Amino acid sequence: MKTSAFAKINLGLHVLRKRKDGFHDLETVFLRVGWADSLSFSEGEGISMTCSVPNLRVDGSNLCIQAATAAFEVLERMGHDPEGVAIHLDKDLPFGAGLGGGSSDAAATLLAVNALFGSPLSDGQLHRLAADLGSDVPFFLGFEGMAFGTGRGEVLSAIAFPPALRSTWLLIAVPPVHISTVDAYSGIRPNDVDRIDLLALMTEGSLQDWRTDLVNDFERHLFERYPSVEALKSGFLEGGAAYSAMSGSGSSVFAIFEDEPTAAAAQSSLGEGIRTWLGPSDAAAFSS
Repeated sequence: MKTSAFAKINLGLHVLRKRKDGFHDLETVFLRVGWADSLSFSEGEGISMTCSVPNLRVDGSNLCIQAATAAFEVLERMGHDPEGVAIHLDKDLPFGAGLGGGSSDAAATLLAVNALFGSPLSDGQLHRLAADLGSDVPFFLGFEGMAFGTGRGEVLSAIAFPPALRSTWLLIAVPPVHISTVDAYSGIRPNDVDRIDLLALMTEGSLQDWRTDLVNDFERHLFERYPSVEALKSGFLEGGAAYSAMSGSGSSVFAIFEDEPTAAAAQSSLGEGIRTWLGPSDAAAFSS
């Protein structure tokens, strides 16, 4: 069994408040994009994993192994006797870039393990397993490629593809900068007062409205620490992007262009060491 694990970007990200459990309440809009990893699954002895990237760990610290292990535990409690699964990951997505690659791989693993053994797990069971693995993992289980996320990001509701994104081109750039989640949250200033209606802005606003009002709360302090990331955003806007922002807690930066030639020119202008993906904004939003 082969499947693709698509990346995501965050169209706006509000960090509202810190919770008693140590996490933060937030709101964001997830968009699945065309950049993806490829995974293969087959029945095997025990749970094993290989990867095309030699320095990516494939032990119990890997979310794919954790996902398969969690799914097997539930299957066994339900009376099933899965012998094992062999996973191979062809890794194309950068890790630690705010694109959710590891979370997407984990969600793909949950779905594949369930399918390999006759799909006994319900959507509710899969969602609970995904939420335990990480805040972004539930989004990658479906939602037609777009969702409004609240809570830790795991409380999701599907939304229609925004009119502002129709017929636009998306460029994603990942600089050689790693920003850990701990680093990103260490400087965040939660704010739940007088925030703009993110869902209304997304579904009703124009790209000009987005440029004026759509924000990622992580940018303020991370741009101070990582000026090269801020420079990517500034360069995209100067190069004709209608909108640009950092995705998640970085370090990837995306830009939305109204035509392909301008997007391609912006991609060509980037220096060495920056990984990129360019394609239609709806390249994966409604792909199964």
